[in-house]
Amino acid sequence: MALPHTVRVKLMSEAAGGISLTPVVAQEMPVRDLIEHILGVTGKDEPRIGEILRRGTMTIGASRFRWAGWNADVDELRHLLAGFPDPDPARPFLAERCIRVVLAGGRQEVAILRETAARGGLFRKRTFWDELMEVAGARAPAYAGYSYRERADRYVRELSGEEAARIREAAGRAGRGAWSDGVRRAAFTRAELFAQR
Repeated sequence: MALPHTVRVKLMSEAAGGISLTPVVAQEMPVRDLIEHILGVTGKDEPRIGEILRRGTMTIGASRFRWAGWNADVDELRHLLAGFPDPDPARPFLAERCIRVVLAGGRQEVAILRETAARGGLFRKRTFWDELMEVAGARAPAYAGYSYRERADRYVRELSGEEAARIREAAGRAGRGAWSDGVRRAAFTRAELFAQR
């Protein structure tokens, strides 16, 4: 069956913990947007994407998507997928394109957005983000694929104990906040860096 231009999708929350009734929201979604959500789960795996379209249901985090499933035309699906970026291992990490960093390796991950961590204070010339990019860029991070969910290339950089301490110290100078408190408390050993093209 040919790919429709739009798909009527029902969205519902499946948040854990206790019984909660949340309204079901139905909306007309461009098929490209639905495919982009699916790519965040499957990557460019045509058979899996075809199976999800046929099944008419998918869960991402606490959200469930439902639609009337159909057998997608393979050539049309392939043509649509060609419009999405492919992983590019030869692509170098560029700090100026980095939009998000996840410090991981301990029990709890800490996600840091450039827009919040790049804010400077009145008397501070360097921001926490400046310090983080300097540490991350000291050695080239390894390419780890393209994240369709983040719409960015993903890089991984293992951190030494000294580098982790430097990041924690910089978070201490950044002031109080959810992300800076999380950085100071977390036991992280690597940074996952997301850079837009």
